[in-house]
Amino acid sequence: MSPPGILAAAILLVFVLILWLRINAFLALIVAAMTVGLLSPHVEFASVMPKVAEQFGVVCGKIGIVIALAAVIGECLLESGAADKITRVFVRSLGERHASLSLLGSGFFLAIPVFFDTVFYLLVPLARSMRVRLGHGYVLFVMSICAGGVAAHVLVPPTPGPVAMAATLGIDLGLMILVGSAAAIPMGFVGWLLARRQDRVLDVPLRETSGVSLAELEKISAASEERLPPFFVSLLPIILPVILITSNTILKAVGHTGPLATAAAFLGDPNFALLASAAVAMAVLGFQKRYALSELARPVEHAFQSAGLIILITAAGGAFGAMLVEAGVGRSLGEFAAAYQLPLVFLGFALAAVIKIAQGSSTVAMITTASMLAPLMAEGDLAFHPVYVALAIGSGSLIGAWMNDSGFWVYKQMSGMTEGETLRTWTPLLALVGLTGYAVAQLGAIVLPLR
Repeated sequence: MSPPGILAAAILLVFVLILWLRINAFLALIVAAMTVGLLSPHVEFASVMPKVAEQFGVVCGKIGIVIALAAVIGECLLESGAADKITRVFVRSLGERHASLSLLGSGFFLAIPVFFDTVFYLLVPLARSMRVRLGHGYVLFVMSICAGGVAAHVLVPPTPGPVAMAATLGIDLGLMILVGSAAAIPMGFVGWLLARRQDRVLDVPLRETSGVSLAELEKISAASEERLPPFFVSLLPIILPVILITSNTILKAVGHTGPLATAAAFLGDPNFALLASAAVAMAVLGFQKRYALSELARPVEHAFQSAGLIILITAAGGAFGAMLVEAGVGRSLGEFAAAYQLPLVFLGFALAAVIKIAQGSSTVAMITTASMLAPLMAEGDLAFHPVYVALAIGSGSLIGAWMNDSGFWVYKQMSGMTEGETLRTWTPLLALVGLTGYAVAQLGAIVLPLR
Protein backbone atom coordinates (compact mmCIF):
# COMPACT_ATOMS: atom_id res chain seq x y z
CA MET A 1 0.00 0.00 0.00
CA SER A 2 1.21 3.54 -0.74
CA PRO A 3 2.14 5.89 2.16
CA PRO A 4 -0.91 8.18 1.65
CA GLY A 5 -3.15 5.10 1.68
CA ILE A 6 -1.50 3.85 4.86
CA LEU A 7 -1.99 7.24 6.53
CA ALA A 8 -5.67 7.34 5.56
CA ALA A 9 -6.23 3.76 6.69
CA ALA A 10 -4.43 4.39 9.99
CA ILE A 11 -6.47 7.51 10.81
CA LEU A 12 -9.69 5.69 9.92
CA LEU A 13 -8.70 2.74 12.11
CA VAL A 14 -7.97 4.99 15.10
CA PHE A 15 -11.28 6.76 14.53
CA VAL A 16 -13.21 3.49 14.50
CA LEU A 17 -11.42 1.96 17.48
CA ILE A 18 -11.68 5.00 19.77
CA LEU A 19 -14.92 6.68 18.73
CA TRP A 20 -17.09 3.81 17.50
CA LEU A 21 -15.85 0.77 19.42
CA ARG A 22 -14.87 2.83 22.48
CA ILE A 23 -11.56 1.00 22.92
CA ASN A 24 -9.01 2.49 25.32
CA ALA A 25 -6.76 4.98 23.53
CA PHE A 26 -3.54 3.16 24.50
CA LEU A 27 -4.74 -0.14 23.05
CA ALA A 28 -6.14 1.57 19.96
CA LEU A 29 -2.85 3.35 19.23
CA ILE A 30 -0.76 0.20 19.70
CA VAL A 31 -3.07 -1.71 17.36
CA ALA A 32 -2.89 1.14 14.86
CA ALA A 33 0.92 1.23 15.05
CA MET A 34 1.05 -2.53 14.47
CA THR A 35 -1.36 -2.24 11.53
CA VAL A 36 0.77 0.47 9.91
CA GLY A 37 3.77 -1.85 10.13
CA LEU A 38 1.83 -4.73 8.63
CA LEU A 39 0.60 -2.60 5.72
CA SER A 40 4.00 -1.13 4.96
CA PRO A 41 6.24 -2.82 2.37
CA HIS A 42 9.24 -1.24 4.12
CA VAL A 43 8.81 -3.14 7.40
CA GLU A 44 9.51 -6.85 7.67
CA PHE A 45 6.66 -8.92 9.04
CA ALA A 46 8.67 -10.42 11.91
CA SER A 47 10.01 -7.03 13.03
CA VAL A 48 6.70 -5.17 13.25
CA MET A 49 6.03 -5.61 16.97
CA PRO A 50 9.70 -5.23 18.02
CA LYS A 51 9.77 -1.89 16.17
CA VAL A 52 6.53 -0.77 17.83
CA ALA A 53 7.95 -1.68 21.24
CA GLU A 54 11.26 0.00 20.48
CA GLN A 55 9.63 3.28 19.45
CA PHE A 56 7.31 3.13 22.45
CA GLY A 57 10.37 2.85 24.69
CA VAL A 58 12.16 5.73 22.96
CA VAL A 59 9.28 8.13 23.57
CA CYS A 60 8.66 6.85 27.09
CA GLY A 61 12.33 7.39 27.95
CA LYS A 62 12.12 11.00 26.83
CA ILE A 63 8.93 12.05 28.59
CA GLY A 64 8.07 9.47 31.25
CA ILE A 65 9.91 10.91 34.26
CA VAL A 66 8.88 14.50 33.50
CA ILE A 67 5.18 13.66 33.19
CA ALA A 68 5.18 11.49 36.33
CA LEU A 69 6.84 14.23 38.40
CA ALA A 70 4.55 16.91 36.97
CA ALA A 71 1.59 14.85 38.17
CA VAL A 72 3.08 14.74 41.69
CA ILE A 73 3.51 18.52 41.66
CA GLY A 74 -0.08 19.03 40.54
CA GLU A 75 -1.49 16.65 43.14
CA CYS A 76 0.44 18.34 45.94
CA LEU A 77 -0.60 21.82 44.77
CA LEU A 78 -4.24 20.78 44.93
CA GLU A 79 -4.19 18.95 48.25
CA SER A 80 -2.06 21.53 50.07
CA GLY A 81 -4.36 24.37 49.01
CA ALA A 82 -1.57 26.08 47.06
CA ALA A 83 -3.59 26.09 43.83
CA ASP A 84 -6.57 27.60 45.68
CA LYS A 85 -4.28 30.24 47.18
CA ILE A 86 -2.91 31.27 43.76
CA THR A 87 -6.42 31.65 42.36
CA ARG A 88 -7.66 33.67 45.33
CA VAL A 89 -4.73 36.07 45.11
CA PHE A 90 -5.37 36.59 41.39
CA VAL A 91 -9.06 37.30 42.03
CA ARG A 92 -8.35 39.63 44.95
CA SER A 93 -5.68 41.52 42.99
CA LEU A 94 -7.90 42.24 39.98
CA GLY A 95 -11.19 42.57 41.83
CA GLU A 96 -14.58 41.01 41.10
CA ARG A 97 -15.14 43.44 38.24
CA HIS A 98 -12.31 41.71 36.38
CA ALA A 99 -13.03 38.25 37.73
CA SER A 100 -12.93 36.74 34.23
CA LEU A 101 -9.34 37.94 33.77
CA SER A 102 -8.46 36.40 37.13
CA LEU A 103 -9.86 33.07 35.98
CA LEU A 104 -8.08 33.42 32.63
CA GLY A 105 -4.74 33.92 34.42
CA SER A 106 -5.44 31.18 36.94
CA GLY A 107 -6.38 28.74 34.19
CA PHE A 108 -3.18 29.49 32.30
CA PHE A 109 -0.86 29.43 35.28
CA LEU A 110 -2.25 26.30 36.91
CA ALA A 111 -2.40 24.35 33.63
CA ILE A 112 1.39 24.48 33.39
CA PRO A 113 2.02 21.89 36.13
CA VAL A 114 -1.53 20.47 36.46
CA PHE A 115 -3.48 18.53 33.81
CA PHE A 116 -6.23 20.66 32.22
CA ASP A 117 -9.11 18.46 33.37
CA THR A 118 -7.94 18.86 36.97
CA VAL A 119 -7.57 22.64 36.58
CA PHE A 120 -11.13 22.87 35.30
CA TYR A 121 -12.42 20.75 38.20
CA LEU A 122 -10.63 23.13 40.58
CA LEU A 123 -11.73 26.44 39.07
CA VAL A 124 -15.28 25.85 37.84
CA PRO A 125 -16.75 25.99 41.37
CA LEU A 126 -15.22 29.48 41.67
CA ALA A 127 -16.84 30.47 38.37
CA ARG A 128 -20.18 29.18 39.65
CA SER A 129 -19.83 30.98 43.00
CA MET A 130 -19.03 34.24 41.18
CA ARG A 131 -22.16 33.76 39.06
CA VAL A 132 -24.21 33.34 42.25
CA ARG A 133 -22.65 36.45 43.80
CA LEU A 134 -22.74 38.72 40.74
CA GLY A 135 -25.83 37.37 39.01
CA HIS A 136 -24.29 37.34 35.53
CA GLY A 137 -21.25 36.38 33.45
CA TYR A 138 -21.32 32.58 33.85
CA VAL A 139 -20.44 31.80 30.23
CA LEU A 140 -17.67 34.41 30.37
CA PHE A 141 -16.21 32.90 33.57
CA VAL A 142 -16.26 29.30 32.36
CA MET A 143 -14.86 30.08 28.92
CA SER A 144 -12.12 32.28 30.44
CA ILE A 145 -10.86 29.32 32.49
CA CYS A 146 -10.70 27.23 29.33
CA ALA A 147 -9.03 29.92 27.20
CA GLY A 148 -6.07 30.18 29.57
CA GLY A 149 -5.95 26.48 30.39
CA VAL A 150 -5.97 25.03 26.88
CA ALA A 151 -3.33 27.47 25.62
CA ALA A 152 -0.92 26.35 28.34
CA HIS A 153 -1.96 22.72 27.91
CA VAL A 154 -0.80 22.50 24.29
CA LEU A 155 2.24 24.82 24.36
CA VAL A 156 3.90 25.04 27.77
CA PRO A 157 5.89 22.15 29.34
CA PRO A 158 5.78 20.15 31.54
CA THR A 159 2.35 19.14 30.24
CA PRO A 160 2.69 15.91 28.20
CA GLY A 161 2.11 17.19 24.66
CA PRO A 162 4.66 20.03 24.68
CA VAL A 163 7.22 17.83 26.46
CA ALA A 164 6.80 15.11 23.84
CA MET A 165 7.00 17.59 20.95
CA ALA A 166 10.15 19.19 22.31
CA ALA A 167 11.81 15.80 22.77
CA THR A 168 10.76 14.53 19.33
CA LEU A 169 11.70 17.67 17.40
CA GLY A 170 14.94 18.26 19.31
CA ILE A 171 13.84 21.55 20.89
CA ASP A 172 15.43 22.75 24.12
CA LEU A 173 12.77 22.47 26.83
CA GLY A 174 13.62 25.87 28.29
CA LEU A 175 13.12 27.52 24.92
CA MET A 176 9.83 25.65 24.52
CA ILE A 177 8.69 27.05 27.88
CA LEU A 178 9.66 30.62 26.98
CA VAL A 179 8.29 30.68 23.43
CA GLY A 180 5.25 28.59 24.30
CA SER A 181 4.34 30.93 27.18
CA ALA A 182 4.79 33.99 24.97
CA ALA A 183 2.54 32.50 22.28
CA ALA A 184 -0.07 31.30 24.79
CA ILE A 185 -0.69 34.84 26.07
CA PRO A 186 -2.30 36.24 22.89
CA MET A 187 -4.06 32.91 22.36
CA GLY A 188 -5.69 33.13 25.78
CA PHE A 189 -6.56 36.81 25.31
CA VAL A 190 -8.30 36.21 21.98
CA GLY A 191 -10.20 33.34 23.58
CA TRP A 192 -11.26 35.71 26.36
CA LEU A 193 -12.59 38.18 23.79
CA LEU A 194 -14.72 35.40 22.27
CA ALA A 195 -15.90 34.50 25.77
CA ARG A 196 -17.13 38.06 26.29
CA ARG A 197 -19.08 37.91 23.04
CA GLN A 198 -20.63 34.52 23.76
CA ASP A 199 -21.63 35.67 27.22
CA ARG A 200 -23.68 38.45 25.63
CA VAL A 201 -25.52 36.18 23.17
CA LEU A 202 -25.98 33.03 25.30
CA ASP A 203 -28.15 32.94 28.39
CA VAL A 204 -27.00 29.84 30.26
CA PRO A 205 -28.71 29.34 33.63
CA LEU A 206 -26.84 27.99 36.61
CA ARG A 207 -27.81 24.33 36.94
CA GLU A 208 -27.05 21.64 39.49
CA THR A 209 -24.03 19.52 38.57
CA SER A 210 -22.38 16.38 39.87
CA GLY A 211 -19.69 18.49 41.51
CA VAL A 212 -20.51 21.25 44.00
CA SER A 213 -24.19 21.94 44.70
CA LEU A 214 -25.65 25.43 44.38
CA ALA A 215 -26.17 25.55 48.15
CA GLU A 216 -22.44 25.05 48.72
CA LEU A 217 -21.24 27.69 46.27
CA GLU A 218 -21.62 30.55 48.73
CA LYS A 219 -19.20 28.83 51.11
CA ILE A 220 -16.38 28.52 48.57
CA SER A 221 -15.50 32.19 48.24
CA ALA A 222 -16.13 32.83 51.96
CA ALA A 223 -13.79 30.07 53.16
CA SER A 224 -10.90 31.27 55.28
CA GLU A 225 -7.39 31.51 53.85
CA GLU A 226 -5.75 30.92 57.22
CA ARG A 227 -5.06 27.26 56.48
CA LEU A 228 -3.71 27.90 53.00
CA PRO A 229 0.04 28.24 52.36
CA PRO A 230 1.57 31.69 51.71
CA PHE A 231 1.41 32.94 48.13
CA PHE A 232 5.13 32.72 47.36
CA VAL A 233 5.33 29.24 48.86
CA SER A 234 2.37 28.24 46.70
CA LEU A 235 4.14 29.55 43.59
CA LEU A 236 7.50 27.96 44.32
CA PRO A 237 6.79 24.46 42.91
CA ILE A 238 5.65 26.10 39.65
CA ILE A 239 8.39 28.68 39.15
CA LEU A 240 11.34 26.59 40.39
CA PRO A 241 11.55 24.25 37.36
CA VAL A 242 10.97 27.19 35.02
CA ILE A 243 13.91 29.06 36.57
CA LEU A 244 16.21 26.02 36.52
CA ILE A 245 15.39 24.96 32.96
CA THR A 246 15.41 28.42 31.41
CA SER A 247 18.67 29.37 33.18
CA ASN A 248 20.37 26.47 31.45
CA THR A 249 18.78 27.51 28.15
CA ILE A 250 20.02 31.09 28.49
CA LEU A 251 23.57 30.06 29.40
CA LYS A 252 23.71 27.74 26.40
CA ALA A 253 22.32 30.45 24.14
CA VAL A 254 25.04 32.94 25.13
CA GLY A 255 27.74 30.28 24.79
CA HIS A 256 28.82 30.42 28.44
CA THR A 257 31.24 27.70 29.54
CA GLY A 258 32.90 26.71 32.79
CA PRO A 259 31.71 25.43 36.17
CA LEU A 260 28.56 27.58 36.15
CA ALA A 261 27.47 26.18 32.80
CA THR A 262 28.19 22.64 34.00
CA ALA A 263 26.11 23.16 37.14
CA ALA A 264 23.30 24.75 35.14
CA ALA A 265 23.31 21.81 32.71
CA PHE A 266 22.76 19.42 35.61
CA LEU A 267 20.26 21.53 37.54
CA GLY A 268 18.46 22.60 34.36
CA ASP A 269 17.93 19.09 33.07
CA PRO A 270 14.13 18.72 32.93
CA ASN A 271 14.18 15.46 34.87
CA PHE A 272 16.16 16.99 37.75
CA ALA A 273 14.25 20.30 37.67
CA LEU A 274 10.91 18.51 37.98
CA LEU A 275 12.33 16.19 40.67
CA ALA A 276 13.43 19.22 42.73
CA SER A 277 10.07 20.88 42.22
CA ALA A 278 8.22 17.71 43.23
CA ALA A 279 10.28 17.57 46.43
CA VAL A 280 9.34 21.20 47.20
CA ALA A 281 5.66 20.53 46.46
CA MET A 282 5.70 17.50 48.77
CA ALA A 283 7.38 19.58 51.48
CA VAL A 284 4.71 22.26 51.16
CA LEU A 285 1.96 19.63 51.44
CA GLY A 286 3.64 17.90 54.37
CA PHE A 287 4.14 21.14 56.29
CA GLN A 288 0.68 22.51 55.50
CA LYS A 289 -1.20 19.33 56.45
CA ARG A 290 1.26 18.17 59.10
CA TYR A 291 1.81 14.93 57.17
CA ALA A 292 4.48 12.43 58.13
CA LEU A 293 6.63 11.08 55.32
CA SER A 294 4.60 7.89 55.27
CA GLU A 295 1.39 9.91 54.78
CA LEU A 296 2.81 11.60 51.69
CA ALA A 297 2.84 8.23 49.95
CA ARG A 298 -0.92 8.37 49.32
CA PRO A 299 -1.04 11.59 47.20
CA VAL A 300 2.16 10.61 45.40
CA GLU A 301 0.80 7.20 44.49
CA HIS A 302 -2.49 8.75 43.39
CA ALA A 303 -0.54 11.10 41.11
CA PHE A 304 1.38 8.20 39.60
CA GLN A 305 -1.87 6.37 38.89
CA SER A 306 -3.16 9.27 36.80
CA ALA A 307 0.23 9.92 35.19
CA GLY A 308 0.70 6.28 34.22
CA LEU A 309 -2.17 6.31 31.75
CA ILE A 310 -1.01 9.62 30.28
CA ILE A 311 2.51 8.24 29.79
CA LEU A 312 1.17 5.07 28.18
CA ILE A 313 -1.05 6.98 25.75
CA THR A 314 1.63 9.55 24.92
CA ALA A 315 4.28 6.90 24.26
CA ALA A 316 1.80 4.84 22.21
CA GLY A 317 1.04 7.92 20.15
CA GLY A 318 4.77 8.35 19.58
CA ALA A 319 5.09 4.73 18.48
CA PHE A 320 2.15 5.21 16.11
CA GLY A 321 3.79 8.28 14.58
CA ALA A 322 7.17 6.55 14.33
CA MET A 323 5.65 3.59 12.51
CA LEU A 324 4.03 5.98 10.04
CA VAL A 325 7.50 7.39 9.42
CA GLU A 326 8.85 3.85 8.92
CA ALA A 327 6.10 3.33 6.34
CA GLY A 328 7.31 6.35 4.37
CA VAL A 329 4.46 8.68 5.32
CA GLY A 330 6.85 11.40 6.50
CA ARG A 331 8.75 11.44 3.24
CA SER A 332 5.49 11.38 1.27
CA LEU A 333 4.24 14.39 3.23
CA GLY A 334 7.50 16.18 2.48
CA GLU A 335 7.15 15.53 -1.23
CA PHE A 336 3.51 16.68 -1.10
CA ALA A 337 4.47 19.87 0.74
CA ALA A 338 7.29 20.59 -1.75
CA ALA A 339 5.05 19.94 -4.76
CA TYR A 340 2.38 22.36 -3.53
CA GLN A 341 4.88 24.68 -1.79
CA LEU A 342 3.20 24.22 1.60
CA PRO A 343 5.05 25.85 4.52
CA LEU A 344 6.14 23.34 7.17
CA VAL A 345 4.41 25.44 9.82
CA PHE A 346 1.10 25.10 7.97
CA LEU A 347 1.65 21.38 7.37
CA GLY A 348 2.18 20.78 11.10
CA PHE A 349 -0.95 22.76 11.96
CA ALA A 350 -3.16 21.05 9.37
CA LEU A 351 -1.94 17.52 10.08
CA ALA A 352 -2.42 17.92 13.84
CA ALA A 353 -5.94 19.24 13.21
CA VAL A 354 -6.85 16.23 11.05
CA ILE A 355 -5.57 13.75 13.65
CA LYS A 356 -7.29 15.65 16.46
CA ILE A 357 -10.65 15.59 14.64
CA ALA A 358 -10.25 11.88 13.91
CA GLN A 359 -9.47 10.63 17.42
CA GLY A 360 -10.15 13.44 19.91
CA SER A 361 -6.92 13.67 21.93
CA SER A 362 -4.77 16.78 21.58
CA THR A 363 -1.80 15.00 23.15
CA VAL A 364 -1.97 12.11 20.67
CA ALA A 365 -2.36 14.58 17.79
CA MET A 366 0.74 16.48 18.93
CA ILE A 367 3.07 13.52 19.42
CA THR A 368 1.90 11.72 16.24
CA THR A 369 2.33 14.81 14.07
CA ALA A 370 5.70 15.66 15.60
CA SER A 371 6.92 12.11 14.98
CA MET A 372 5.92 12.29 11.31
CA LEU A 373 7.49 15.70 10.70
CA ALA A 374 10.74 15.16 12.64
CA PRO A 375 12.55 13.43 9.73
CA LEU A 376 11.58 16.24 7.35
CA MET A 377 12.97 18.84 9.70
CA ALA A 378 16.18 16.87 10.13
CA GLU A 379 16.70 16.61 6.36
CA GLY A 380 15.87 20.18 5.41
CA ASP A 381 17.63 23.44 6.25
CA LEU A 382 14.88 25.37 8.02
CA ALA A 383 14.93 29.14 7.77
CA PHE A 384 13.43 29.34 11.27
CA HIS A 385 13.69 27.52 14.57
CA PRO A 386 11.77 24.21 14.92
CA VAL A 387 9.97 25.65 17.95
CA TYR A 388 7.59 27.40 15.56
CA VAL A 389 6.59 24.07 14.05
CA ALA A 390 5.88 22.84 17.58
CA LEU A 391 3.70 25.91 18.21
CA ALA A 392 1.78 25.21 14.99
CA ILE A 393 1.31 21.53 15.88
CA GLY A 394 0.07 22.38 19.37
CA SER A 395 -2.31 24.97 17.95
CA GLY A 396 -3.62 22.55 15.34
CA SER A 397 -4.39 20.02 18.05
CA LEU A 398 -7.15 22.36 19.32
CA ILE A 399 -9.09 22.39 16.06
CA GLY A 400 -12.27 20.33 15.83
CA ALA A 401 -12.80 19.66 19.54
CA TRP A 402 -16.17 17.93 19.55
CA MET A 403 -17.86 14.91 21.13
CA ASN A 404 -14.89 12.54 20.77
CA ASP A 405 -12.81 14.87 22.95
CA SER A 406 -12.78 13.93 26.66
CA GLY A 407 -12.40 17.62 27.50
CA PHE A 408 -15.74 18.28 25.81
CA TRP A 409 -17.52 16.05 28.32
CA VAL A 410 -15.57 17.31 31.35
CA TYR A 411 -16.52 20.85 30.36
CA LYS A 412 -20.17 19.92 29.82
CA GLN A 413 -20.63 17.93 33.02
CA MET A 414 -18.81 20.29 35.37
CA SER A 415 -20.32 23.48 33.92
CA GLY A 416 -23.87 22.09 33.75
CA MET A 417 -24.24 23.06 30.10
CA THR A 418 -26.17 21.07 27.51
CA GLU A 419 -24.50 19.45 24.48
CA GLY A 420 -25.75 22.30 22.29
CA GLU A 421 -24.38 24.96 24.64
CA THR A 422 -21.07 23.13 24.82
CA LEU A 423 -20.83 23.02 21.02
CA ARG A 424 -21.45 26.79 20.95
CA THR A 425 -18.82 27.59 23.58
CA TRP A 426 -16.13 24.90 23.96
CA THR A 427 -15.75 23.99 20.27
CA PRO A 428 -15.46 27.52 18.78
CA LEU A 429 -13.30 28.67 21.69
CA LEU A 430 -10.66 26.00 21.09
CA ALA A 431 -10.79 26.57 17.33
CA LEU A 432 -10.20 30.32 17.69
CA VAL A 433 -7.43 29.82 20.25
CA GLY A 434 -5.80 27.30 17.88
CA LEU A 435 -6.07 29.60 14.84
CA THR A 436 -4.54 32.42 16.87
CA GLY A 437 -1.67 30.16 17.87
CA TYR A 438 -1.07 29.23 14.23
CA ALA A 439 -0.99 32.92 13.26
CA VAL A 440 1.53 33.61 16.05
CA ALA A 441 3.70 30.69 14.91
CA GLN A 442 3.64 31.75 11.27
CA LEU A 443 4.37 35.39 12.13
CA GLY A 444 7.15 34.44 14.52
CA ALA A 445 8.82 32.21 11.91
CA ILE A 446 8.95 35.20 9.55
CA VAL A 447 9.68 38.11 11.88
CA LEU A 448 11.78 36.42 14.60
CA PRO A 449 13.18 33.17 13.13
CA LEU A 450 15.60 32.62 16.09
CA ARG A 451 18.31 31.43 13.70
